Amino acid sequence: MSRWTYDEMPDLTGRRALVTGANSGIGLVEARELATHGADVVLAVRKTGAGEEAAERIRRTGAPGRVTVETLDLASLASVRALAERFEDPLDLLVNNAGVMTPPRYRETEDGFELQFGTNHLGHFALTGLLLPHLLQTSAPRVTTVSSIAHTASDGEVVGGNPRETYSPQTAYGRSKLANLLFAQELQRRATAAGSPLTSTAAHPGVASTNLIASPDGMGSVPVLGTVLQLATKVLVPGPERGAEAVVHAATVAAPGSYVGPTGFRETRGPVGPAARSTLARDETLAGLLWERSEELTGVIFSFAGEPSPRS
Repeated sequence: MSRWTYDEMPDLTGRRALVTGANSGIGLVEARELATHGADVVLAVRKTGAGEEAAERIRRTGAPGRVTVETLDLASLASVRALAERFEDPLDLLVNNAGVMTPPRYRETEDGFELQFGTNHLGHFALTGLLLPHLLQTSAPRVTTVSSIAHTASDGEVVGGNPRETYSPQTAYGRSKLANLLFAQELQRRATAAGSPLTSTAAHPGVASTNLIASPDGMGSVPVLGTVLQLATKVLVPGPERGAEAVVHAATVAAPGSYVGPTGFRETRGPVGPAARSTLARDETLAGLLWERSEELTGVIFSFAGEPSPRS
């Protein structure tokens, strides 16, 4: 299979994109490539200092797209709402990229949700719903949500939100990534049913060497473990340049409702192509239940009519 490359991206001049977690790793590569192909890109990051450094790195490449930085903490619904309230003008593309991976001990978001479920899924669910009016101001809006091959190891308890009593780092992460995939697919179904032009896609990066592994919100909360794993992955697995390919493909050219990722060894690396979905990921009833529960927990109701989404 020939490898899809960034050179095959369309001209994005005049389009505006927002990428969460874009200050490092695959998020930074995604933002850089979008700007390189003409898009004006908003880096939505928790630490604005790191975001400004990332923006300057992109500008130094000579990318024609304008790059700006916005503060966003997906572990805080107040922060998500604040960004949505500050946001102005149409939005052509939203890339739900940021994430937290396998913190060894149970942790909660500001709103009392388990950290991975609250950050990876609920934060992005709320952000998408609150930015939906801006997306619907454009002729061909797109939302891409980053899942993981780890979703295939998830059980059917995704709607439960990873309770403290049964917390397992890997299981909780798998559930959050299954939630990402179910959300992306349900968003497409609801958009289609409403006659909306919005395209929702999902992607996973395979296994890539990024700062996610050493993050203090994940395995990096145990410093020695995070350092060892970070060094090992840099030697053994592809870097963010390759990991970002599937996400950028999904964000710019993939078909509505599609899920893409690397097609090499067990989908860990290789050319971009269709990715495998677990049986649970294809469960439309489960997707609907997760959507309804997410509305209850976040207070965000999606409206495809274009008016602002309610806020709790």
